[in-house]
Amino acid sequence: MTSGGRRNRSGPGADPKSRTSERRGYSLQALPNEGYADEVPAFPLPAVAVMRWESEGKRRYQVRDDEATQARHERELALWEQVWTYPQACAWSMEPWRWPTVAMYVRTFVVCEGSDATAADKGSLHRFADQIALTPAGMRENGWAIAAVEVGAGAPPAAPSDGADGGSDPATGDEVGQRRTRRRMRD
Repeated sequence: MTSGGRRNRSGPGADPKSRTSERRGYSLQALPNEGYADEVPAFPLPAVAVMRWESEGKRRYQVRDDEATQARHERELALWEQVWTYPQACAWSMEPWRWPTVAMYVRTFVVCEGSDATAADKGSLHRFADQIALTPAGMRENGWAIAAVEVGAGAPPAAPSDGADGGSDPATGDEVGQRRTRRRMRD
């Protein structure tokens, strides 16, 4: 067993807003919130043969189910197109070495949609999602953040809370919120 040294996810993650991160030059790469709109690369994995059981007397054997194989591959291709619309795809497009991992995520997702998916399949799906930054933890690990949505000039402004709904506006009425705001301004 190894000891000492930095490990993935050991201890608290770096806070991009801290002074230490600022000194180190650590910041998150902003990904466009509107997603990826360029050309989608070809799916890099071959179609997986789907097999079915047949029997002849007492003998049982598996045969390739061409219809199910085609249906599964079409689902993989549709999901591949879908994930390439996500903001993370902007970063993937610059990292062709990551495309097989994205494809394995897609393949595992399709497997997990079926009723014969195992707990191991679902665990693998989560690990792939982390690797390609489809989870909040994966986004932090990769140093990515999705850019905030900017409210357009035509959008109605948010109504300030009067506290009746359980919330309050820190700038106008919440004493704790005002103290936090002053502390942030001081720092």
